[in-house]
Amino acid sequence: MNALAQIETHYSNLVDLHAPIYNVAGKKHWQPDPDLTEAELDAMREDVQDRIIVARVGLLLRHPFFGNMATRLQIQECDEWCPTAATDGRNLFYNVEFFSKLSNKEIEFVIAHEILHCVFDHMTRREDRDPQIHNIAADYIVNNTLVRDGIGKKPADIPIFQDFKYDGKTSEEVYDDIYKKYDEEELKQLGQLLDEHIDWDKDSQDNQKAPSKKGNKKGQGQPSYSKEELKKIRDEIKESMMGAAQAAGAGKVPAEIERMIKELTEPKMNWREILRQQIQSTIKNDYTYIRPSRKGWHTGAVLPGINYDETIDICIGIDMSGSIGMDDATVFLTEIKGIMDQYEDYNVKIWCFDTEVYNYAEFSADAGDGIETYEPKGGGGTEFMVNWDFMKENGIEPKKLIMFTDGYPWGSWGDENYCDTLFVVKGNTTAEAPFGQTVIYEKDAELRG
Repeated sequence: MNALAQIETHYSNLVDLHAPIYNVAGKKHWQPDPDLTEAELDAMREDVQDRIIVARVGLLLRHPFFGNMATRLQIQECDEWCPTAATDGRNLFYNVEFFSKLSNKEIEFVIAHEILHCVFDHMTRREDRDPQIHNIAADYIVNNTLVRDGIGKKPADIPIFQDFKYDGKTSEEVYDDIYKKYDEEELKQLGQLLDEHIDWDKDSQDNQKAPSKKGNKKGQGQPSYSKEELKKIRDEIKESMMGAAQAAGAGKVPAEIERMIKELTEPKMNWREILRQQIQSTIKNDYTYIRPSRKGWHTGAVLPGINYDETIDICIGIDMSGSIGMDDATVFLTEIKGIMDQYEDYNVKIWCFDTEVYNYAEFSADAGDGIETYEPKGGGGTEFMVNWDFMKENGIEPKKLIMFTDGYPWGSWGDENYCDTLFVVKGNTTAEAPFGQTVIYEKDAELRG
C-alpha cells in the first residue's frame, strides 16, 4: 500500500469512528444531526479539517499543480456567510456541514474548483456583466476543466454547471451564449453554483474585517479589501501559479494554464508602439520648413513641419459589448490623440458598435481636441461585420481601420479585402484575427484564462 492509500485508509477509519454523531437515514452522504452536542460538533469540525488535509495531500500526489496551489491557501471555517466553499485568493473558506457530506475525492474537486477561479482571475473579470450569469459562466469553465482532466470527483448530489459544449471557451464567451439563450427560470434548471462567489468588483467596505487566521467559526461576513490589497493578492496568485507549475514539472499542468504562464513569462509586444507604427505606415513623410509646424508658433520658434504625400486617414471602431470598459476606451482614444497631435493633416472617423454602428464622429487636425473627449457608449452583442457594412454604405474607404475590441465576434471577423485592419484586443490573450494584424491591449499586466 502506497503512502497516500495509507493516509486515506486512516482517515476513512476516522470517519467510521465518528459515525454515531451523524444521521445517515436515507441519505447518500452523511447528514449532521440537529441535536448534536457541542463536543460532537467539535468532533465533526476536526474530522472535516482532517479530510481537507487528506484531500490536499491527494492533490499534491496525483495532481501536483493543484496540490501546490492548495498548500498556499489558508483553511478558514466560515459557516454563517459561506454555505459551501469560497476563496479570496489567500484563503479557502468552507462550511463544515457542507464538507461533512463530501467524500475525500469530492473535497479534492471543490478545492481545485476554488483554485481555478483564482488562476483564471474570475473574481475580477465580471465588470458590468450580470453577476449571476457571470458566476454560472465561470463555473462552466472551471468544472469542465476539472471533469475533463479527472481532478478529484464531481459531487454526486449537486447538479453543477458542467457541459463540454463550452470546453475550450472563455468565461466571456460562455457568458454571451448564456445571456442570449436563457431567461432566469431556465437558468435555474441548468444547475447550481458549487461555491460562494466573492465579488471583488464591489467597492471595499471599511467596516468589514479581514478573515482571522485562526479560523472563523461564527463568521465575520465576506472579506473585503482595498484596491491596493486586491492588486497585491492578484500578484500573489500569479507568483503562486508560476511556482506551482514549476514544482509540478512538465506535463503536470493543464494545457490552458501552461498557455497563461507562457503569456506571463514571455515578452509582450508593445501595443502602443505597434499602434503608432501602423498609423505612421499609412503616409510617406519628410521634414520641411516650407510648411512650418503650427505647434511652435506661440513660442516664436519656427519648427520643421512634416511634408506629406498623403493625409493620415483612419477609422476607429470601438467594440462596446464585452470586457472593454469606459476607462479602457478613454485610454485608447487618448493614445490616438497623442499620435495624431504629431501630424499636421489627419482625418479620423470614430464610432462605437455592437450589433450596429452608432455614435459616429469625425475629427481633423483643425478640430482634433474632441478625440479625447469622445464618449463611447455600451451596447449588447458583437457583430464585427457591421463595421464594414457601415463603411460601404457611407462610402468610407480608410487607409487603415483600427478595431478596439475584446476579440469575441459572434460571426465573421470582417471583410479582409476592403481595407488594411489592425485589431487591438483587450482581455482575450489568445485572440488572433484571420487577417490584418492583431495586438493585445494591456493597461497593466493581467491574468486571463
